[in-house]
Amino acid sequence: MSVEIIAMYLVVGLIAGVLAGLLGVGGGLVIVPMLVFCFTKQGVQADQIMHLALGTSLASIMFTSISSFMSHHKRGAVDWMIVKQIVPGILIGVFAGTFAASRLPTGFLKGFFCLFVYAIATQMLLNKKPAASRELPGIVGTSGMGAVIGVVSALVGIGGGSLSVPFMLWCNVPGHRAIGTSAAIGFPIAIAGAVGYIVNNLEGTNLPPHSIGFVYLPALVGIVCASILTAPLGAKLAHALPVDKLKRIFAFFLYAVATKMAWGLIF
Repeated sequence: MSVEIIAMYLVVGLIAGVLAGLLGVGGGLVIVPMLVFCFTKQGVQADQIMHLALGTSLASIMFTSISSFMSHHKRGAVDWMIVKQIVPGILIGVFAGTFAASRLPTGFLKGFFCLFVYAIATQMLLNKKPAASRELPGIVGTSGMGAVIGVVSALVGIGGGSLSVPFMLWCNVPGHRAIGTSAAIGFPIAIAGAVGYIVNNLEGTNLPPHSIGFVYLPALVGIVCASILTAPLGAKLAHALPVDKLKRIFAFFLYAVATKMAWGLIF
């Protein structure tokens, strides 16, 4: 394996760590498109690139989410009752999503990812939050919503915060508890997603060496090691820079990323 390949994945981790700490964005929104670029440059078979990017993204979130939800837990910002109610649906949804994704063409997955990124970028640009207009449903309703969040998270390779936080805000959960609880929910999403993307391609057909299922280990190690180092830097910068303005700039960056991916699908 060349030094250039190792360096690419370290850079992915460095960038993802800073942005996660600075803007609080889910790692998958940044990691997936960067992995698509790296895998393309590396010569990975085209019809496997998106699957490998999604699986590797979720595997990296499995490691990087631990420090996040533990930090929120120490501050008493995790509502463990919500976690217990939503996780069964999350696990079912994520496994269903990985099963479906492993059998869907990479073009569909790229298109779905692009649409999702456009939606998130628009929400970030407008800075609109759902009004608290109801209470949390019972365990059946909460778990059902968890299944929806799990399916979408598996199809786009994210930890689910961009979906679970608005849901909890809509259900009258205070903002800081919604964010902390979402961080805790992201951990089982990442575990189930990584396992799902592994077991749905155990034979590793047409994948590069050092892959386990749809998880590429060199990229995983590089991203995790680098992002752990730079996430604290991003958090420090968040207290010194105009984060709201930076989020708007980042929204335009997401538009550009999604448009580039969509352009590649059409032309």
